[in-house]
Amino acid sequence: MSLGAPRLYAIAPGIPFVDALARGLIARLGGQVSDGHSPDPLALARATVLLPTRRAVRSLREAFLRVTDGRPLLLPRMMPLGDLDEDELALAPDPASGSAPDGRAAGALPPVIGGLRRQLLLARLVLRFGGARWEVADPGQAVELAAELARLLDQMETERIGFEELAALAPAEESLARHWGEVLAFLKIVSEHWPGVLAEEGAIGPATRRDRLLAAQAASWAENPPDGWVIAAGSTGSIPATADLLATVAGLERGCVLLPGLDRDLDDAIWAQLPETHAQFGLARLLKHVDALRSDVRDWHHDWLPDDAVTASGAESSRARLMSIAMSPVPTAPRTAPREGATKVTAKDTAGDMAALEDITWIESPSPAEEAAAIALVMREALEHTGRTAALVTPDRGLARRVAARLNRWGVEVDDSAGTPLAATPLTIFLRLVAQMAASRLSAVTLLACLKHPLAAGGMARAPFLAHVRNLDRLVLRGPAPAPGIDALKARINVAHERAMGRGNNDTADKIKALGPWIDGWVAQLGPFAAMMAKGAHVSADLLAAHVAAAEALAATDGASGADALWRGEEAESLAGFIADVATASGGFPNITGRRYPGLIDGLLAGRVVRPRFGRHPRLNIWGPLEARLQHADVMILGGLNEGTWPLDPGNDPWMSRPMRARLGLPLPERRIGLAAHDFAQGFCAAQVVLTRAHRVGGTPTVP
Repeated sequence: MSLGAPRLYAIAPGIPFVDALARGLIARLGGQVSDGHSPDPLALARATVLLPTRRAVRSLREAFLRVTDGRPLLLPRMMPLGDLDEDELALAPDPASGSAPDGRAAGALPPVIGGLRRQLLLARLVLRFGGARWEVADPGQAVELAAELARLLDQMETERIGFEELAALAPAEESLARHWGEVLAFLKIVSEHWPGVLAEEGAIGPATRRDRLLAAQAASWAENPPDGWVIAAGSTGSIPATADLLATVAGLERGCVLLPGLDRDLDDAIWAQLPETHAQFGLARLLKHVDALRSDVRDWHHDWLPDDAVTASGAESSRARLMSIAMSPVPTAPRTAPREGATKVTAKDTAGDMAALEDITWIESPSPAEEAAAIALVMREALEHTGRTAALVTPDRGLARRVAARLNRWGVEVDDSAGTPLAATPLTIFLRLVAQMAASRLSAVTLLACLKHPLAAGGMARAPFLAHVRNLDRLVLRGPAPAPGIDALKARINVAHERAMGRGNNDTADKIKALGPWIDGWVAQLGPFAAMMAKGAHVSADLLAAHVAAAEALAATDGASGADALWRGEEAESLAGFIADVATASGGFPNITGRRYPGLIDGLLAGRVVRPRFGRHPRLNIWGPLEARLQHADVMILGGLNEGTWPLDPGNDPWMSRPMRARLGLPLPERRIGLAAHDFAQGFCAAQVVLTRAHRVGGTPTVP
């Protein structure tokens, strides 16, 4: 079936995206307005809405509740493009063959390889092929390199680039060629060895599976258009497979694509040559991909809503124009005179400029602590007004945690969409300290750090246990650190006891003498794990099991077992899932020594987060830029507006230079600047905006 002309709509910046989307769907499909045909009460339920993320799906559900005042409604089918599976896509089989459009039976795609399993398999390859030539022998370093290799795999699979094209990238310069030869030799891990590992696993990569699902869905809809409407909303098509699906949806007889924050004021000449760092680059590229012009895009509320349903205020439209000018590329020639055809600035223009700055607050703070305090006060003040909502939007996770901690002091628990790093939660810190203490053979620093942790109890009540720890610190370990090992620690205790007796300080001597039986008690509980860590190489799953058992033994109190003390709450659930995944995914990983074990765990924990469940405050939120893209709050706080944070520093590719990435067809890291600029522009055009930054971060001056 040939597709028709693309049907494209846009929602202007400043208009709540999901609310406008919900109102438009109800008005067009819900039977409230007529388009020349009899209203179909089930048309809305037969529709399919594609959104960028699961959070956007949840926000649209909440928007339907808001715009209908809680009235019961059969909702459309809502699916996230960023996290798909076959059950959600429900690929329509070909009526003739009973197979999916790509020739495979529906649901016959190989399973996707798990993230931890892939990282450990890549780390095994790094240790096998990188040990002799590049001296990679540390499992912790290997899993870090494996994470970078996995990221490269995802990028190349997403951009549909084969690894055979890497060999053509060697620079002509001799010095660079030697370096590139080393990199290319290392990348044989993924170009030559990884496909065989995947075949043994009977799995495919997550990016490959996602692209196949999207391609199959696009082919299915193109061949057999669905009966209901298909609306793809909020995506900029940054992934090629997503862009192909959006092009298919836009050409369906009952399909349309809804763009977020399209800039209609930007000059056509500038629009035609936007750099990757511009806020509108993604939308311009998507329009080119679907073979449409900016003039082909209609306003959502003009076609599908009553005139007064969703309107942008004069201040918001003025702010959008201001943002368009601010985001325009720098002109190539200085303008010492007005442009040809430019008109004289009038009082009306000045009034519009002033309207753009209404309800915008700019806060500069000496440090992130004061910035977090100011943001927390703004959010807390919003709760004094009935129904008012507030949200902090920032990529700075440190600032987000500071604000959440400030609000928690006032009894306000706020939902941080980006979550907390799993490695930074108290329970995970305790397990890491137990591993470091055992690996260092009870060195003074790791010993005291572990025993002073609030979860350590050693089978006693917390108060007497902590008293022993303080006595060990004050009376024994002050001064030059003793040699590692339990024997050296006991010898140090005996010396301290004799010194106290010689001075006639019997009370101190009794406290020191009591440390011996106390240490014997909890050291015996750590015995199996400590013995494994002391000598020999062991299976990582066995070390992990002994590690957990030792942590539970050290966390036990006089009234509760260690398991009861440790495994409670959201972070315990996330950590338990991580431990189970590592135990399952580590099959075939080389045996490791105790000295290397803590580094392996730390490397695997990197990048994993704990996200809160529902039940936090309903009117306050902390969002990352991606989560905030389609969200709306009455007060939008854009925090951490410093270079390196907004936008985040793109960093350096560990494998290829920027010219190499460009020649290979990979997007440059600077493309993230354009995405960040688009997210900032969306937030800046809200009704009430607070902009914040800190003059110094970590003692270093910042650039606004």
